[in-house]
Amino acid sequence: MPIEQRGVDTVPDAERTSGPHDLVSILLGSNLCLGVIVFGWLPPSFGLGWWASVSSIVAGTVVGTLFTAPLALVSLRTATNLSTSSGAQFGVRGRLVGSVVGLLLALGYTALTVWIGGDVMVGVLHRLFGLPTGGTAYAVVYAVLAVATVVGAVYGYRVLLSISRVLAVGMTALLAVGVVAYAPHFTTAALPGAGGYLLGGFWPTWLLATVAAGLSGPIAFITLLGDYTRYISPVRHTSRRVLHATWAGLVAGLLVPQLFGTFTAYAAHAALDYAGPLVDASPTWYLVPLLIAASAGSVGNSGLMLYSMGLDLDAILPRASRARATCAVAVVATACVFVGHYAWNAQSAMTSFVLLLTAIGTPWAVITLIGFARCRGVYDADALQVFNRRARGGAYWFRAGWNVPATVAWALGASVGLLAVSLPSYQGPLLSLTGDVDCSFLLSGLVGGLLYLVLTRRPAGPPAPDGRAGVPLERVGGER
Repeated sequence: MPIEQRGVDTVPDAERTSGPHDLVSILLGSNLCLGVIVFGWLPPSFGLGWWASVSSIVAGTVVGTLFTAPLALVSLRTATNLSTSSGAQFGVRGRLVGSVVGLLLALGYTALTVWIGGDVMVGVLHRLFGLPTGGTAYAVVYAVLAVATVVGAVYGYRVLLSISRVLAVGMTALLAVGVVAYAPHFTTAALPGAGGYLLGGFWPTWLLATVAAGLSGPIAFITLLGDYTRYISPVRHTSRRVLHATWAGLVAGLLVPQLFGTFTAYAAHAALDYAGPLVDASPTWYLVPLLIAASAGSVGNSGLMLYSMGLDLDAILPRASRARATCAVAVVATACVFVGHYAWNAQSAMTSFVLLLTAIGTPWAVITLIGFARCRGVYDADALQVFNRRARGGAYWFRAGWNVPATVAWALGASVGLLAVSLPSYQGPLLSLTGDVDCSFLLSGLVGGLLYLVLTRRPAGPPAPDGRAGVPLERVGGER
């Protein structure tokens, strides 16, 4: 299969041969990995019991999916990725906001997937073959996973789709067998090792789990969904079918692995750490399936995340090819894996990461969705590519390529979110206004969306009649 040559340019309709069933396969298969499973461990580690943990994950995932899924329709109409599509709201240069948000989201989740998957692999290999668990072993396993991930990401969408189809069936079977393997030690009681409710009370802790474990899953896809739907043709598939496929893929792809993570957290009594107790509690006969799940699942998920990072970096640096951009971000992601393993506590690192990125990403997603509703899904696909062609002008040029009101609305929304976040090591000053309950994602989205509506009373007009969307910067002497 040839290496995909496309970056964030417009995909011709002749190449848009995927369908809603492929969207379900990629959202399900890529998420059946330890990088997603481990989020199911967070509620038990916060001190919640079984039913409270399950309800927090289900509530957060359902609410997050209802909010996130419509973003899939944007790239269905624009035939490019979501960060580039957001140029319709932020300007053809202002869409760099989406590229940076997407890059950070994908970077964090790629590092997390390789980190957790690699830790489980080392533990399993130690039990099976007596492999040492020192720094060299972790370095080798992380490197192997990183190389395999880069190969899949560089080959691109078609290879990753094929991998996801296999994983959707194979990983589902492995997790089903895993339920049988861990069932004898399962308990519904809160884990004593967690030390009680993390935030001191049930409801604040439950809401934290709802955001950190449930809502964060769909929010992770706010810039990723377009990577897949840009290959679906709106001529052959209706928006309704694509939206339903996105709902089904996200709900199944997130709830199945996360609830497996919750189940195994109680069965393994994994209060303070997940990877180690998971391996220790596994019966011997399940070690090989667990090794396969840790390796194959990690490559499938981190491959898609790395693919998205390559697209986002390609959008930031148009002169860089997608393949080169993918290799560059792979180096950064691998470095983050080592930092995470040696310097961070897993629970604190995961919680801080998802809460911060949710606060930053939510207002961007809200503004993009408002823009989609305003223009009723009608975009000037050619004008969205102005920055990539090193040109200027067109419907989305605004002021020097930036829609300043939209950018200000996002920045203020994100700032409010950061001031209202509750992290293990930081408490935002606005928490006193919300009863010490983390409502950062709600406040950031609400403030960002309302400011955007107030500051931009009308949607962008039709394409500029002078056709300047195709005028190179070098010829007009404009700013770069």
